[in-house]
Amino acid sequence: MNFSDIIGQNIIKNRLHNAIKNKHIAHAYIFQGEAGIGKTIMANVFSKALLCKESVINSCDKCSSCIKFDSLNHPDFHVEEKEGKSLKKEQVEEMMKKIRTLPYEEGKKVFLIKSADKMTVEAQNAFLKTLEEPPEDTIIILIVENIEGLLPTIISRSQILKFSPLKNEEIETYIENKYNIQNDKAHFIASFSKGNMGKAIDLADSDEFNALREELINIISSSIEKESFRVFSQSDFFEENSENIELIFSMMLTWFRDLLIYKNTDRNELIINNDKKNVLREQAFKLSNRKIHDIIDNILETEDNIKSNVNIKTSIELLLLNIGG
Repeated sequence: MNFSDIIGQNIIKNRLHNAIKNKHIAHAYIFQGEAGIGKTIMANVFSKALLCKESVINSCDKCSSCIKFDSLNHPDFHVEEKEGKSLKKEQVEEMMKKIRTLPYEEGKKVFLIKSADKMTVEAQNAFLKTLEEPPEDTIIILIVENIEGLLPTIISRSQILKFSPLKNEEIETYIENKYNIQNDKAHFIASFSKGNMGKAIDLADSDEFNALREELINIISSSIEKESFRVFSQSDFFEENSENIELIFSMMLTWFRDLLIYKNTDRNELIINNDKKNVLREQAFKLSNRKIHDIIDNILETEDNIKSNVNIKTSIELLLLNIGG
C-alpha cells in the first residue's frame, strides 16, 4: 500500500508527499483525529515511503525495505502501544534507547506511537528529552484522538496534521465495490458512519450489525402500530444487546430524523436509511411532526437515563410505549 491507495485526506497526503519530495521532513508529527478516521494507515504509508530505498516520494513496493515493511519485519520501523490504559514511562525509556541507536539499514528510523495522548505525564516528560534534541535520522509519529492529552511542549515541537471525516461519496464508492453491496445499502453505511472509514468497514463486514438493525426497525414498526402487548418482550432486545446500546440509540435517532426529512422535504439524498424508504413512507403518514419530535426527545432522555444507571428494561418499556402512545 502507498499514498495512491489511501481514500480521501488529500490535503494531508499532499503535505506528506511534498515533505518527502522537498526533503523537509519534520522530526515529529502529530496525527490527530477520531478512531477509525485513517491516521494509522496514513502513518504506515508515510513510514514505508520514508524507508523505501528506491522511490523518491512514494514507496516502490518492490525493494528489500518495502518487502520487510509489508511483512512487519523492518528493523528500523518501531511501533509503541499502550499497555492497559496508558503508555508508561518505562515503555518510553525503552523506546528512547532504540532512538539513540544507529539505523540497522542506511537511511532513517521511524517510530510510531499509538494512543500517544494516553502517555502518562511522567512518560511525556521523559519523551520531551528526545524532542528537544532529536537525532537527525529519526522521525516520530504520534497518533492521538485527543490532542489535549499531550503536554503543550510536545505539541509545540511537532507538526500537527488534523484528519477530517471523509466525504460520504468516497466511503460509499469504496464500500459498494469492496463488499459488493447494493447502492442504497452502501449509502446508508456511508451516511451512518459520518465520514469514518474504519466504522464503515466494520459495519459493512458485520452480519451482527445488519441483524441488529433489522430487528430494531421491526420493533419501531411494531411500536408505531401500537402493539403494546409486545413491549415487554421487545425490551429484552435492548437488555440482551446492552453492549451495543449507544449504537442502537444512534440508529433510532437516525431513523426518526429520516422520518422528519421524508415528511417535510423532497430531498431524498438527505435520507440516511435510503434502503428502507418504503418503510419510512408508511410510517411518515402515521406520525405527526410534533409526535416525531416528542419521540426524539424521549430517545435522548432515555439514553441519558441509562447512562446514569437507570434500569434499562423499565426505561426502554416507557420509551416504546411513548412511541406508540
